[in-house]
Amino acid sequence: MTRVNEMSEREYFAGVGKRPGMFVGRATFHAMTAFLTGYDQSSARHGAPGLEGWHEWLVAHGGRDCTHGWPGQVLHIALPEGWDNPWELPPEHEARAIEVLFRLLDEFLADREGGAEG
Repeated sequence: MTRVNEMSEREYFAGVGKRPGMFVGRATFHAMTAFLTGYDQSSARHGAPGLEGWHEWLVAHGGRDCTHGWPGQVLHIALPEGWDNPWELPPEHEARAIEVLFRLLDEFLADREGGAEG
């Protein structure tokens, strides 16, 4: 088993996406976005890129040019029919949003590893 400090970001987040409850308790879209925001803030404090460019990447890959932050952009892609309250998504929407969040995150990190622009 690879130690966490030896994993790439993609490997680490693949594990988080497979078992989100191990990292946040009750796995909700809100809890997962809070987890990722904490990761991003810690990365910034330590000079790592974290989620730099994530919002722009989401807009370019199916999000909307609107005032929503990156969590809203993920919801636009995961739930194109819309949503009423992001804090109280129905269980099937929670599951879909979390699955799409980690799929998109993996694609973003793969593009960044490969040096892709937008």
